[in-house]
Amino acid sequence: MHTHAHTTAAGTETDTAAIHALLRSGAEAWGRGDGAAYGALFTEDATDVTFVGTVYRGATEIGSAHQALFDSFLKGTKLVVDIVDLRFPAPGTAIAVTRGEVHKGARRPRRLGKLATYTLVRTDGGDWRIAAVQKTRHRPLMEAFSFRAQPKTRPQA
Repeated sequence: MHTHAHTTAAGTETDTAAIHALLRSGAEAWGRGDGAAYGALFTEDATDVTFVGTVYRGATEIGSAHQALFDSFLKGTKLVVDIVDLRFPAPGTAIAVTRGEVHKGARRPRRLGKLATYTLVRTDGGDWRIAAVQKTRHRPLMEAFSFRAQPKTRPQA
């Protein structure tokens, strides 16, 4: 996992490292095609909104659905996730914005066209888990058109 993260607020170095490890574990579970391990990274009441708009709820459903995907459409794929922004709005809560891509083969894709926002929470046991993730595909041409047509829509960062 590459990182270009900008970290803000109350997170400690330990929290930051644990979140990086959690997302790395997700990519590793994905690469093994292990839906149960992937689902175990989520809270029991988590939501996973895919880039096609499907909503999965809870660690068990997320793991089972991904296992079905790993056994079919996503068989043999790998997941790349780079954290581009990580912030801690409250103790035990983190928000990570990532760029990523699903691919086949050993070579890492040059363009990471998917964005995801993860809401993470620290469990009573002290571990971090994914409470929600929202994924979308980056549409650079539509974005450029939007910025040109209405410059005030361009983010400052």
